[in-house]
Amino acid sequence: MTGLIVQEWIEESGGAEQVLDGLRTALPDARVAALWNDDPTRFPPDTVDESWLARTPLRGRKALALPLMSGTWRRGWGKLEPEWVVTSSYVFAHHAGFGTTRGVPKFSYVHTPARYLWEPDLDSRTVVPLAGLARAYLRGVDRRAAAASGSLAANSAFVRDRIRRAWDRDARVIHPPVDAASIAGVPDWAAHLTHSERELLESLPDRGFLMAASRLVPYKRHDAVIRMGVELGLPVVVAGSGPERDRLEALAAAAAVPVHVLGRVSDELMRALFQRALAFVFPPVEDFGIIPVEAMAAGCPVIVNRVGGAAESVVDGVTGVHYEPDDPRGFAAAVDAVRAIEPDAARSRALEFDASCFVEKVQEWVLGVGSAAQEADASSRPNSVASARG
Repeated sequence: MTGLIVQEWIEESGGAEQVLDGLRTALPDARVAALWNDDPTRFPPDTVDESWLARTPLRGRKALALPLMSGTWRRGWGKLEPEWVVTSSYVFAHHAGFGTTRGVPKFSYVHTPARYLWEPDLDSRTVVPLAGLARAYLRGVDRRAAAASGSLAANSAFVRDRIRRAWDRDARVIHPPVDAASIAGVPDWAAHLTHSERELLESLPDRGFLMAASRLVPYKRHDAVIRMGVELGLPVVVAGSGPERDRLEALAAAAAVPVHVLGRVSDELMRALFQRALAFVFPPVEDFGIIPVEAMAAGCPVIVNRVGGAAESVVDGVTGVHYEPDDPRGFAAAVDAVRAIEPDAARSRALEFDASCFVEKVQEWVLGVGSAAQEADASSRPNSVASARG
């Protein structure tokens, strides 16, 4: 056996799943371990191992299973004895311990240190019933696991700074993979739509609406995009599914401008919407943000929160605009600025985040033994962050 890729859990779609696909492309012979796998057709079944939690009523119940996750990862399961381990972690996957002997090289790709512990006010999805003592205990467990997590890679410089604050570790930055080349390679995505999708697209004003898209959950702040449209008198299109849909539809019905809440759409329609929108608006404080890069790949300028990882991909004034979502005075200036953005500039920037770049960087990190080993050694030393700051 060559190696093992560790994923928190596997869902049908999501940014973590895009990273997992990229890791599998970069490291095709590796097996995958996950707490549970809710997308069994993604990989051949005999290459994915689930934990004992997958066979209990806790499967998929993330908040309730949280107290058991760290211990499950630390113990490992089955007879997996990989030559190396790569973790894809945003909760406790980096705690993983596999193999009967110490010294198995470990590479931890970090989407974020667990918000449950370190940023509980940032994302309402991560509010779980953890008392102060329980959070303090788990922070200690998490910090010790991070100290033993080998070489670290953060998905953005924003997350790299969070790793420094939470774990007192440094990390290299490897941005997540985006299908930028395949998106940018199609000049007119409308030609790839079904008849009903084309009719929907043609009902919208060409380069005349603001667009938002992603899972419809509170912290994504789609309501802020609707408010921006109302302030400026511009139509709004929201694509995605999730628990916020009813509330957003109520806001749409009451809005003084046309607001279309489309639900989940095909990849082809999403990209055609990018090409027709005036701008893609992305208000959340995000660890990285794959969808803004996809929008740029389609030639769509992006208006993005000036705080967070998404601001790293959008070049202010060149491929989009950095803005303050809670400052209505800046809305008009942001929209005026994106009108001057050249689609080719947005596409060129997006190509810097193409999946091929991710694959190349992961292979160098994991399989480039000399440089990877040196970094793992340096980043594991005590007070490494203090010396880096010094």
